[in-house]
Amino acid sequence: MTARKTAIVVAPGRGTYGKGELGSIARLHGAPFGALIANFDAQRHDRGQPTVTELDGADRFSVGVHMRGDVAAPLIYTATALDYLSIDRDKYDIVAALGNSMGWYSALALGGAVSIEDGFRISNAMGLNSQTHGPGGQILLQVADEDWHPLPGLRDRLLDLVAAIAARPGHDLALSIDLAGMLVLAGNEEGLAALLAEAPPTPGRDPLRLAGHGPFHTPLMFGSSEKAKAELPVALFGRPDIPMVDGRGHIWRRFSSDPAETWDYSFGHQILAPYDFARSVQVAVKEYAPDAIILPGPGDTLGGAIAQSLIGIGWQGMTSKTDFMARQASDPILLSMGRAEQRGLITG
Repeated sequence: MTARKTAIVVAPGRGTYGKGELGSIARLHGAPFGALIANFDAQRHDRGQPTVTELDGADRFSVGVHMRGDVAAPLIYTATALDYLSIDRDKYDIVAALGNSMGWYSALALGGAVSIEDGFRISNAMGLNSQTHGPGGQILLQVADEDWHPLPGLRDRLLDLVAAIAARPGHDLALSIDLAGMLVLAGNEEGLAALLAEAPPTPGRDPLRLAGHGPFHTPLMFGSSEKAKAELPVALFGRPDIPMVDGRGHIWRRFSSDPAETWDYSFGHQILAPYDFARSVQVAVKEYAPDAIILPGPGDTLGGAIAQSLIGIGWQGMTSKTDFMARQASDPILLSMGRAEQRGLITG
């Protein structure tokens, strides 16, 4: 029997369940996980919300419906959790879990700090709570060139500009998520308008306002944090079964993690302060040296940020997009369950 490979699992966040993913939960998981999907549906039904089955089975994808936080969050969690449960454990030994932004709530369940059912409860509640915030949103800016090399000085120039704008009366602006080759900045409308007007030229795409996104991972989300702590009790949390790496790069270990502290981080710092996704990936690979990084669905849009995080530390000699693509062709380190040819390698 072939020895198992070690793997870390990275849970995706908002924006990953799109038109191409409509119907994927029923298609990939309907029969094997019918009872679990029924549990998720019952949770939604009890709150007077359309069920996962109804939303995934819609005749067409609606940006106005499926991209809304209270819909996107449960769909993404369901796809992620069921993909995770589909991993062939005779092939892969999962040694750590992490996620991007909202994916942290999935990581809590993947890591065993909460049950799969309670993970859905948390993600579903946070989908609603994410809409409880002051006015504002997020803007995505690219800071790496086409070969995924950071442009010298650009990141610092942008962050200096953010600090200068935030110091102006009535302007809120801050780093929201660090995606290695991209930065997500968040703030109120005055702060975002100033950023768009004054940002230096960036490579690739123009600065992109993320549709339907609030000023996540900033103090403007205080209402969301307060609502989460009032609604989601610490009793849902236990010690994880496998280590979890959060948005600071902190490792929540199996025997030393305090469930109350995990709860406080998840509904405090995780909501109100920047999420350093790149650092979480870098810490995880340095600490656990996995043979593979598994990206569950839905979609596979997080793959570039994972690769750029690896390139940022020269992981296993990869220092460019060219290096990464060559590695993927010969001995793939990143396996995306949103790609049929790679999914088969993971699920058997």
